[in-house]
Amino acid sequence: MADEVARRRKQGITGPLNTDPPSAVEIDLTTQLEATLKEHNVFDTDEGIEHRKLVLLKVSQLAEEWLIKMSQEKGKPLEEAKVLGCKVFTFGSYRLGVHGQGADIDALLVCPRNIDRKDFFDSFGQVLSALPEVKDLRLVPDAFVPVIKMEFDGIEMDLLFARLALPVIPQDLSLMDVNLLKNLDEKCVRSLNGCRVTDGILSLVPNQEVFRLALRAIKLWAKCRGVYSNALGFLGGVSWAMLVARTCQLYPKACASKIVEKMFFVIGRWKWPNPILLIKIEDIMKEVPEGLYLPFWSPRYNPSDAHHLMPIITPAYPPQNSTFNVTQSNLKVIQKELERGLDVCKLISLQKKSWNDLFEPLEFFNLYKHYIVILTSALSKDILLRWSGLVESKVRVLVGQLEKNSSIAIAHVHPKSYPVDPTDENSTFTAQWFIGLEFKPQDPTQGPLNVDIEGEIEVFTEAVFTSPAIVSLYEESEENHPTLEVKHVKRKQLKTYLPEGILPSKKKKQLKGNEILVDSSQEKSPLDNSLPLSGAKRPASPSSLDLHEPKRPSGGYLSPNGPADSEMGSLVDSGFGSLSATSEPTASQEDLSKVSIATVTSPTVPLSSLGNIPAKKAIKLRLKD
Repeated sequence: MADEVARRRKQGITGPLNTDPPSAVEIDLTTQLEATLKEHNVFDTDEGIEHRKLVLLKVSQLAEEWLIKMSQEKGKPLEEAKVLGCKVFTFGSYRLGVHGQGADIDALLVCPRNIDRKDFFDSFGQVLSALPEVKDLRLVPDAFVPVIKMEFDGIEMDLLFARLALPVIPQDLSLMDVNLLKNLDEKCVRSLNGCRVTDGILSLVPNQEVFRLALRAIKLWAKCRGVYSNALGFLGGVSWAMLVARTCQLYPKACASKIVEKMFFVIGRWKWPNPILLIKIEDIMKEVPEGLYLPFWSPRYNPSDAHHLMPIITPAYPPQNSTFNVTQSNLKVIQKELERGLDVCKLISLQKKSWNDLFEPLEFFNLYKHYIVILTSALSKDILLRWSGLVESKVRVLVGQLEKNSSIAIAHVHPKSYPVDPTDENSTFTAQWFIGLEFKPQDPTQGPLNVDIEGEIEVFTEAVFTSPAIVSLYEESEENHPTLEVKHVKRKQLKTYLPEGILPSKKKKQLKGNEILVDSSQEKSPLDNSLPLSGAKRPASPSSLDLHEPKRPSGGYLSPNGPADSEMGSLVDSGFGSLSATSEPTASQEDLSKVSIATVTSPTVPLSSLGNIPAKKAIKLRLKD
C-alpha cells in the first residue's frame, strides 16, 4: 500500500502525459548531451567529490565538539552533553546531486533546544574564525535566513542553523517530519525549509538519475542564456529543479534528452499565473498536525499571492512560491528563451544543430541600444561584497518601477554583475549591473517623446538606503563610505564600463539559399534571440508554430475527461495555452535608432546621506523626429 502511494505521488497531481520508453535515437541524444555537459565541466571530479565529503565531515566534527563544550558551559554534565547530538544536513545543488566543479555547499546545522542562534553566531563563529582552513568568514545573523558564509578548505559554504524543540538530536533524524516545525521561530522554519524542499523534490520524481542529468542541462542553459538568478527576478536553482521535476512526472519513462525538450515545450506553453505543483497543496496540508499553522501560498486567503506572475510552489509544508519576485519583463524574457530552447531541441533531434547550440551564450550587450548602469564602489573588497549584495537585492525594485513607466516596454536586467578591481589611477573596488531598455512605439504625430525615469530611480535608491543592513555598513566603513550611482548609457558607450572581451564583435551574416539568417548590420528585435532556422521559415507567432503536439482546447482549464492518449489531454492543472509573451508591439529598431539622451546625470549617493538622500536629476530619453 505504501509503495502504491509513493508511486502515485511521483506521478504528480495529474498523472503522466506519455509513458513510452525512450527510442534508440533519444538514447543516443542523451549520450551526446552527457558528453557535451562534460565539456562544459558541469560534473565534479572524483577528487572534488571526496574533498567535499571530507569538508562536511570536518564541519560535523567541529560542530559536535563545540556542542559538547557549549552544553557544559550551560551546566550540562559531560556524559549528558556527549549524547545530546547535532547533525549537518545539506540542501540545494549538492543535495540534489547536480553540483559541479567550484560550486558551493549549502548546509544546515541542527541542534537541540539547549543551543540557540546567538550561541551559533557568537561562539561557533569564533571557533571557525580560529581555524587556518577557514577564509572569508562572514556572519550574517540579521538576514532573512541567518547564515554563516565562509570558504572552508577551498570550498565555499553557506551554513544555516536551526534549533529544534528536542532534547536530543538522533543521527537518523529526518527533517521531512512536519511535527519538527512545532514551537519553532520563523527563522528556524526558514532555515529548515531548504532541506525539506530539496528532499521533497527528490521524493516526487520517478527517476532520479534522469532528473539529475536533465537538471544539469537546464541549469547550464539557464546560466548561458541569462535567466538564472533568483535575486534579480529570474529563476533560481530550486525553481528550475521543480520545473524539471514536473516534466519528469509528466514523462516518467523518458530519458534526459527528451525531458529537456519537453521541459521547454511544457513550461513554454504554460498559461501563467496557473501554478506549477509537484503535489497537491491539500495533500501537503493533510500531514500538518493540529495546532500547527504557518503562513503558506494561497491566493484565496492571501490576496497578495494572486499578483504573483509565475508561481512555482514548493512541495513541503509550508508550501511557498519560489518565484514571487519574477518581474513582467523577466517573464517575457524567460518565455522567449523557452521558445528558443524548444526550437533548438527540435533541430538537434533532426541532427541540424548540436547541444552546444542550446548552450550558446546570450549576447546581452547586442540586444538593446540603451542601458541603465548601476555602479557600486567601496575602498575594501569585503565592504563591496556586502554593499553590492544589498544593492543587488534591490535591483528588481528598479526593474519593477521601470516597467510601470508608460514609455518602457521591457526592462531587461542582466543577471551577471561585472566587478572592476582597483588600478593605479583608481583605488576603489567596483561592481556594476546593466539593464537593457526597450521602448514602446511612439506616435509620430505627437513629436519627440521624453522618457523621465527620475521617480523610478528615487524609489530604487530609497529602497537601498532605508534597508536595515545599511546601519552596520555605515558603522564599519567609517569615513570611506561605499557609493551608489545610476547612469544611462548607449550601447556604443558600454566599452567604457565593461572589461575587455565582454562586448561581442559584430558579425555580418549573409543569406544563403533557403537559410534564414540575420545580417547584424540590420538590428533585430531585442527579444528575438533564437538561432536561425535552416531549411524552413519560422512561423510568425507561437499560435502558428507547428510543434506536432496536441493543442489545448480553448477556454479555461483542460477537461479532466479529455482523450487519455493525447498529450496534455488529461492535464487538468496546467492551463496550457499560447505564450503570454504575445504582448503589445515594441518600438521598431528604426525608432530605437532615434533615441538620444537629454539628461544623463545621477549623482553618487554616499552612505553618509542616511535619511537625507539628495534629490536626483532626471534621466530623460528623447525620441527624435
